[in-house]
Amino acid sequence: MIRGYLLSNIGRPQVLFAACFALFALIFFVLFNYVTLTNPKAAESRFHALASLNAPGRAAPYGERALAMYREDGLDEESLAPLKAKLAKAQLRLNRYARSASLFEQALASKWSAGLETSARIQLEDKLARTHIAAGDLDKAIAIYALHLDYAGDEGGRSTNEDVGSEQALYAARVEDAGDLFAEALKPTGSPEQFSGAPQARLASAQKMDELGAFYAIRPNGIYAAAGLLSSAYQIRRQLLGGDHQDTVRIALILGPIYTQMGRLKDAERLYLEAFHAQEKEKGANSPDLSLYLKLLVGVYQQQGRTTEAQALYDHMQSLFRDAFGDQRYAVNRRRDRRLDVDRPVSQFFLLEASYKPTDLVRASDYAIPVSKDHNLDEMKVRLAADRDGSDPLEANLPARLAQLISLCRSESGERISLRSGYRSYQTQAILFERNGANGKTAPPGMSEHQLGLAVDIDVSGRLMRRSDRTYQCFEENAYQYGFILSFPPGNNYLPGADPFEPWHWRYVGIATAQLYREAGPIDKPQEFLAALPCYRERAASGTFRALDEADLCLQAENTPSLTMQALEKQKKL
Repeated sequence: MIRGYLLSNIGRPQVLFAACFALFALIFFVLFNYVTLTNPKAAESRFHALASLNAPGRAAPYGERALAMYREDGLDEESLAPLKAKLAKAQLRLNRYARSASLFEQALASKWSAGLETSARIQLEDKLARTHIAAGDLDKAIAIYALHLDYAGDEGGRSTNEDVGSEQALYAARVEDAGDLFAEALKPTGSPEQFSGAPQARLASAQKMDELGAFYAIRPNGIYAAAGLLSSAYQIRRQLLGGDHQDTVRIALILGPIYTQMGRLKDAERLYLEAFHAQEKEKGANSPDLSLYLKLLVGVYQQQGRTTEAQALYDHMQSLFRDAFGDQRYAVNRRRDRRLDVDRPVSQFFLLEASYKPTDLVRASDYAIPVSKDHNLDEMKVRLAADRDGSDPLEANLPARLAQLISLCRSESGERISLRSGYRSYQTQAILFERNGANGKTAPPGMSEHQLGLAVDIDVSGRLMRRSDRTYQCFEENAYQYGFILSFPPGNNYLPGADPFEPWHWRYVGIATAQLYREAGPIDKPQEFLAALPCYRERAASGTFRALDEADLCLQAENTPSLTMQALEKQKKL
């Protein structure tokens, strides 16, 4: 019956057309597959077409086939680099991480990659790093992003990108975008088991995690990535170097505040205790440098409601200061510091007039301070700010003490340290603000401590100092003994706009004032401390330091100077 039906209808035009079409389609399909099986250009064309249609599963086999045939034909690997890069992206979408990583690496090792625009090359490197994270090869991804952070230069030390659109900002943005991946891949208490290999390789990974963790710690929404990276680095160092090693201690100083911010106070307490005991062995039980760690512990205990323990530590810290600097360390009349603006607060709440210019500027290089620019520039000058109480005039001044501090920290850290910026006039600050102020990272004119000639920005290895640098730990521990304090700690509101944490910016206030700030000043509130300095000095000179369960009366409005210039001028004359 069927045979009869076919014979009776085969002569109809519609059936004949359909039969011919099917035959031609079959022939085309056979020929097309034959061509793509034997012609690499045809296979590559098919790969690109399917990839553009968002069909990586169908595209990848054609790309692999084209790659193999090109090699059989003797085409050099350099010519295959663009195809490898695109095929790597298709394989990544199919979760074939090992193959994708291999293709990305081959493409990036080519001369073709070196000739790409910076943004395109950064994108390929970012893809490779993300592939490594997905495959669990975190050490390889960390190496790539640490290199990007190095290329980011100054942008790698800021909480937001200042020079938006620059090459440095492109690198910093890629690193920042990877934060969520690290947060997912690493536990906030550390995942050291994910890093294997020889001890030196693990320590190298830990060093890179320090740098990345410190970067994420100051970036918006980067706290969990920072905790995972830094805690992993901390545990690796603790296992391989021991808890007393200075590199282990340095990470505790960065990770502790992160745990405090996350509400993990027990973890912060553990870190600070281990760091304190390590430094006690290193510096001696009676060193006033231990005050940094004691003060951090006091803050954690207070947040935990452990007031008695906090007070005991605070009393111990004061005893260290008494033993080191004497019972009458704050009894000296320091009114001249206020008259000479050595301890004058400067911020958006305490403005400097446009006409203000110090009269005792000196070249930093004349005092053996390493400089990063022409030593004759105003920016390479600082105030002499010499003591006038009979001290040695060659030693008792700002530049001499900065030179001593830099020399100490260069010896301890092994890093290259130099002065990036010292004095800046009101007019210079106005020009910088006009150029960079929209990004919130340059102080408006009248709000910069640089106009005082007492502030210094510190370079490490040719870029602004970062929290992960060994130099920063040295400054944190020792700067107060040379009269310097950190002006812009995390969480401050001293400038308009975003949180302007600046680990490179240190301000000279004189040794006695810096010591008082370390001993009795409010944590991370240097401008508030300077504004209420007469109150703190009066209480310190009389020995009536407040108990920790009492309110800080010096921070109350009636003890804080008015914000007007007239009030400051009046206070100078007191």
